[in-house]
Amino acid sequence: MTEGILNIVDFSDWEKLDIRVAQIKSVEDIEGADKLYKLSLDVGDLGERTICAGLKEYYSKDELKDKKIIYFVNLKPRKMRGVESQGMLLAASNGDHSKVILLTPESEIENGSRVS
Repeated sequence: MTEGILNIVDFSDWEKLDIRVAQIKSVEDIEGADKLYKLSLDVGDLGERTICAGLKEYYSKDELKDKKIIYFVNLKPRKMRGVESQGMLLAASNGDHSKVILLTPESEIENGSRVS
């Protein structure tokens, strides 16, 4: 029944995740990075955050600008190509990663809204 599932987690682990709606305000190339964009996000009351996302082969800058996404807020920050990434966006991909689709709200909702 759990074959193919990475790890089984307790509900208390799920409660630790802070997942919110965010809006991409700007998209920039990162020098020397052929897959990564630097994204500036508006996360409502949480303010602006910066993340790096490996989306260049799937989305143009214009396709990403102003898009609402689902954002994992409290992932420990890490440096990617010299840029501190403060979380991660959520996306679905097929088995060979030839198709990647951003998870987005179904209808309009405020930036910073919690996802549960």
